[in-house]
Amino acid sequence: MDTIETKIHSNDSLRRELGLGSAAAVVAGECIAVGIFLTPAGMARSLGSPFWLILVWVAIGAMTLFGALCYCELTARFPRAGGPYVYLYECFGPAVAFLYGWMSLMVLDPGIAAVLATGASAYLAFIVHLSPAGIKWVSVAILWAICLINIRSTRLSAGFLRWLTWLKFGVLFAIVAWAIAFRLGSWGNFIPFVPQRAGSLPLAPALAAATVAAFFSFGGWWDVSKVAGEIRDPVRTLPRALVFGVLAVTSIYVLISGIFIYLVPLEKVSSDETFVAQAGQVLFGHFGGVILSSIVVLCVLGSLAVASMAAPRVFFAMAQGGIFLPSVARLHPRYATPSRAIAVQGILATILIVFGTFQQIISYFIFVAVIFLGLSVAGLFVLRRRGQVASPFPTPGYPLTPIAFLAMVLGLLLLLAMHSPREVALGCGVVLAGLPVYYLFMAKRRISS
Repeated sequence: MDTIETKIHSNDSLRRELGLGSAAAVVAGECIAVGIFLTPAGMARSLGSPFWLILVWVAIGAMTLFGALCYCELTARFPRAGGPYVYLYECFGPAVAFLYGWMSLMVLDPGIAAVLATGASAYLAFIVHLSPAGIKWVSVAILWAICLINIRSTRLSAGFLRWLTWLKFGVLFAIVAWAIAFRLGSWGNFIPFVPQRAGSLPLAPALAAATVAAFFSFGGWWDVSKVAGEIRDPVRTLPRALVFGVLAVTSIYVLISGIFIYLVPLEKVSSDETFVAQAGQVLFGHFGGVILSSIVVLCVLGSLAVASMAAPRVFFAMAQGGIFLPSVARLHPRYATPSRAIAVQGILATILIVFGTFQQIISYFIFVAVIFLGLSVAGLFVLRRRGQVASPFPTPGYPLTPIAFLAMVLGLLLLLAMHSPREVALGCGVVLAGLPVYYLFMAKRRISS
């Protein structure tokens, strides 16, 4: 099997100019968005217990760390742009890799960018009044401002991302310190600590719902692997970034969930939005909604900066491998960035924003996205069975580490399939419809060669 490496021309090489700080910011910046304010409320409402809420966060954080440790080995073996696309190509062949890229290109990545840009402008509209049309125009402007930063310079976009991420952490820790220092809540809200409150779901379905919500709150930690081709000393830097990033995200989710319970008793949680509004009012008084909306805009912008930086590297890698438009593999002649791949994502996301149909569309492809995540980790077993050269970073605890992570992925897939069978079937069908497109590209390659 040909490898992607043999298809990359030396004059198309990306510059390795990102360090540990930038790589860790990609991990943390992608995970922490608006979900940090909304997800704890839904989890708290269904679980009705501080103990079970914190336990779910810690457990999913630990399982995410297992997946990150598996990705440490994959990134060490294949430190190139594209991340999961590269791993699927190397382990399962170009057809599987193309289907992942097809899903990412046509729907998921532009859709996520559209969601984040619209989310930022929607919360901005709470601060500065915007009409529905104005929200769309501001969303497009935010999207393209970040795209242009990425086109101009990878180092510049990484610096922008680092600034947003560390400011995000600073503000969130400041919320915790502010609430405790001024005694704005009550530690009595944690009592009883273990038993569920009246009105919560039965424990088993509550744990299932909370597990799904927590898993998606950590979503995107793997995106740092997509920019592996631009990270200095990736074999050493990427494992540290993945581990540090996942641990930091887990810590902040536990802290924010705890401080929200400290501020608002679980008995008073009626919805995600009211929970946030209540917490904001306790924290900042009459201006709580405006201040928290500003913080949400900051968090969402950080995630959008990661999505705009990482996702186009998949399209770039596909083009280099000969199964996407060859022109997308060309770097900007002056800035040496994958400008065409970035522009492709920007154009597709803009179309989704203008037509406003992306929210439901994305839900169709979550199931398939989780399948590809599981397949990339399962690729470790394929690589070990082939007896390939030992990795510079072997997965700690192998094979138990990938088995534990894959068990969580399998459980999540079962829950998604039972909850949304129609969306699952439709998403799988659309992804499999990419096979004729793949064979068309392969036929053109054979003719041209």
